[in-house]
Amino acid sequence: MNIGKYDEIHIENLVCFARHGVYPEETALGQKFVVSLTMYTRTRRAGMSDELEASTNYGEVSHFITEWMREHTRKLIEAAAEGLAAAILQQYPLVEGVTLELKKPWAPVGLPLDTVSVKITRFWHTAYIALGSNIGDSKAYLDGAVLALDALPGCEVEKVSSYLVTKPYGGVEQPDFLNACLRLRTLLEPQELLDQMHVIEQAAHRERLIHWGPRTLDLDLLLYDQEVFESDTLIVPHVEMHLRDFVLQPMAEIAPNLRHPILKKTMAQLLTELAAR
Repeated sequence: MNIGKYDEIHIENLVCFARHGVYPEETALGQKFVVSLTMYTRTRRAGMSDELEASTNYGEVSHFITEWMREHTRKLIEAAAEGLAAAILQQYPLVEGVTLELKKPWAPVGLPLDTVSVKITRFWHTAYIALGSNIGDSKAYLDGAVLALDALPGCEVEKVSSYLVTKPYGGVEQPDFLNACLRLRTLLEPQELLDQMHVIEQAAHRERLIHWGPRTLDLDLLLYDQEVFESDTLIVPHVEMHLRDFVLQPMAEIAPNLRHPILKKTMAQLLTELAAR
């Protein structure tokens, strides 16, 4: 994530009283916490218009932080920082990312110290997901998957392609597929998102019996921002997306000018090249 392309709004050393901690006396009696926040946003419109509605009100954010810290209880300051960062990002639409430092001045370690703190940076991300089904009521399975993805904490489905009837891929004899792609705004990391996609597939009674075989629901993570990475369970961008007409057609519909992070060609260009083969 290129933080340098954003403007910044800072809130420094906001003092809150809250009940986060491992020990019973911490959650019962409470203690002082100190929050510092950097919000990554774009201030140009506010700067040119001089209108409060064009910016994120730092006074309102300060009150939001204070109330969230008071109303929620976490054992670990890591969990408190994570929850607060997510809450701020979901509450304020002009904020694309945050760096949040949560300080605990009275940490019960039995030694003299000024403070213990956790500092994290979190951003909204854009993921593209392919959907497919060729067993049962395929439209209902795809509709359900869209709703399930949109209902995930820290996720919002922003755009869904038309549903496309396609021939099976991979040489296995089976019914035609119903395919689509969607754009998801998410706070989840790639592996976290993949895990949730598997949960949604399982809820649709997905069985992985035959490679490229029939299925009630298939969800593939195609792209995650412009990142390129590989793990034992996930490769992004999807290794075969540029070879699949049933992926490129819906992708060209919802994001024609989006560039593949490795091939450096747009979805529309990749679709045209595939059709010409």
